[in-house]
Amino acid sequence: MTVDGIRLKVQGGGRITREEAQWLWKHATDDDLRGMAQMVRARFHDPAVCTYMLMRIINYTNVCVAQCDYCAFYTLPNQEGGYVLSTDAVFAKIDELIALGGDLVAFNGGFNPALALEYYCELFHAVRERYGDRIEFYALTIAEFMYLADHAKLDYATTARRFKAAGVRWITGGGSEILTEDFRRRHSKFKYTVAQYFEAQRAIIEAGLRTTATMVIGFDESVDERLEHLERTRQFQDENGGLASFLCWTFKPYFTALGGALGGIEISTGEYLRHLALSRIYLDNVPRIRTSVLTQNERALEGLLYGADDFDLPVEDEVTQKAGATISLQFDKILSYARELGYTPMYRRVATAGVEEAAQMV
Repeated sequence: MTVDGIRLKVQGGGRITREEAQWLWKHATDDDLRGMAQMVRARFHDPAVCTYMLMRIINYTNVCVAQCDYCAFYTLPNQEGGYVLSTDAVFAKIDELIALGGDLVAFNGGFNPALALEYYCELFHAVRERYGDRIEFYALTIAEFMYLADHAKLDYATTARRFKAAGVRWITGGGSEILTEDFRRRHSKFKYTVAQYFEAQRAIIEAGLRTTATMVIGFDESVDERLEHLERTRQFQDENGGLASFLCWTFKPYFTALGGALGGIEISTGEYLRHLALSRIYLDNVPRIRTSVLTQNERALEGLLYGADDFDLPVEDEVTQKAGATISLQFDKILSYARELGYTPMYRRVATAGVEEAAQMV
């Protein structure tokens, strides 16, 4: 196994194996990984262009019973500080985003046992009715979707249809973190299994909704666990399609139980970029690879050199901010980094392009 041999395979459109991916991680230089990642990127996108979105994550509740040890955001039921946003409060946050020029909202909260499925359907219906196609919204993560289905005693297919009828078009792949059973037993034992996660995602796609793949690195996961996550994602896409993008970000350890156990140390940006490149090479059936400004700030733009083609400029995300992430509203300054790297950034309007794009990718 050699870098040149794997490079020739990638250049010819071949698919690398898990063993080759592991070898690359151990032996390939940054330049090797960048070069191969750019080859795969060019199959899907103009090499000189990157796209971005201006978006806001609305954390509609902080009450959660999952008790993941990597989360600094949640409050248990009946504890002081718990909240649920009103519909008017959600509208106010969306209006602020629109005023800034954004058009994408993502909802993310927790496993709140006080909120019935009807709360979500009414909220999403109200958002769609008020804003139509002026904005798009990612309604929940798959993990929240699964909890709601179980809480309502409904199967995943029925729950997905209920959301679709309420005006939902997207349910993101959030809540995946690292998709191995060992990782979930160590850190999120009250969350769902990997098999259940993909079962729910399959039902979401079959209901005609769109979804994404996500991953978080920098916990205590091994390289093998990272590769298992990528392998499962690629296999799911082979079998089902429907994954519009892959977004990887890094664990922010501050004010979390796991972070304290790990000494509060974040992985380096260099390690993140190498993983991003390996993901681009390995996920040869996922069209869009996104780099995380939320967790890497302006250095996330270096991810464009490592195979990423897209990123978002976040306005708010309490979950990550509570764990130490910082958000800059100096959007022009952030975009200037992309230009300095030789890319032309173009705004990607999810609200007007999302449905068309989804139809083309099915």
